[in-house]
Amino acid sequence: MTQIHCAALLFDLDGVLINSTPAVARVWSGWAIEHGFDPEEVVARAHGRPSLTTIRDYLPSANHELENREVERREIEDLEGVIPLPGALDLLDSLPPDRWTIVTSCTRALAEVRIRAARLPLPKRMITSNDITHGKPNPEPYLKGAALLGFPAPECIVVEDVPAGVRAGKAAGARVIGFKTTVQESLLQEAGASWILDNCAGIRLVSSEFDLTLTLS
Repeated sequence: MTQIHCAALLFDLDGVLINSTPAVARVWSGWAIEHGFDPEEVVARAHGRPSLTTIRDYLPSANHELENREVERREIEDLEGVIPLPGALDLLDSLPPDRWTIVTSCTRALAEVRIRAARLPLPKRMITSNDITHGKPNPEPYLKGAALLGFPAPECIVVEDVPAGVRAGKAAGARVIGFKTTVQESLLQEAGASWILDNCAGIRLVSSEFDLTLTLS
């Protein structure tokens, strides 16, 4: 086991706290086929990034806001298989409410629907794609997430599952725990993850008297 200390934890949502991969794949595969793109490629690029970014990449001349609203509508309606990942509920329940938040590339509406579908606690405040100008791998989401809790990003630990998110956390100055839930371990290593675990079950809170003392296994 490894013992680490931090001021707060900043969690990505999909692939870290909840399993929404089947729903994401269904929605983006359908969208890709409708527009004549390779579904596998589109799904891979959509993971961990704001949907608006993916749409702009593939349809530079389209009505981006209209397309994004349609993708969001489909994702909100498709909640089949959206469940908490192992250890997520126990870990969140153990943490002081003012020492963690969620930093997700989902829209706020979609994030809240998925959190409730998975029956996880909804943080008082969180960062979604509605709150940022530049999405992951830009550091803006995690800089804002840390500021939301009142801590410098280098004092926080980011928990991520894809390279774009890992790079965003590292660029913000935070240490990053990478989960092997979405991509190969080698890709998390290349992105700069400080530690690599299976899921939240490998993180345990030891103390929150001053900072957070955690063990990783």
